[in-house]
Amino acid sequence: MAQERQLAEVRFVTVAEVASLMRVSKMTVYRLVHSGELPAVRVGRSFRVPESAVHDYLRASFVDTA
Repeated sequence: MAQERQLAEVRFVTVAEVASLMRVSKMTVYRLVHSGELPAVRVGRSFRVPESAVHDYLRASFVDTA
């Protein structure tokens, strides 16, 4: 029951939305998904990415240049 509630609260975004959010091409997002760097769920012929996974990926990839 708790797991179902957590899954219901997950917000999924499309590859195009991820690309827009990250300011990269859709092909870059597909490469990240296929390499396993960005988790995704396949729905039919398309992918959906948990929004939290995008934020986690960006947080982990942040480079401090100072």
